[in-house]
Amino acid sequence: MTDELARTPAPPYVAVIFTSVQTDELDGYAETAARMEELAAMQPGYLGFEWARSGLGIAVSYWASEADGRAWKLVAEHAEAQRRGRSQWYADYRVRIARVDREYGPA
Repeated sequence: MTDELARTPAPPYVAVIFTSVQTDELDGYAETAARMEELAAMQPGYLGFEWARSGLGIAVSYWASEADGRAWKLVAEHAEAQRRGRSQWYADYRVRIARVDREYGPA
């Protein structure tokens, strides 16, 4: 996990936006989060990842297509991490899927 912006290609592409509020039960969370970032980067269609946490957490993974993002959701190790997140680490969460049509930043 780094403090760098994801280097995404020119749009269009898909963003999977995960927002969460954590519980106080975070045993194994940091290690699992690092492993999920590593594992996601190995998946077909992966474009990048960004995250921030300060009470409310926001994690965004970028994918070449919606099908690629959907396939990531089904990876067995990721599915187990999701199950653990629902039962232990997150008091509340939302997953939102969006298509990125434009992006801009400093020239």
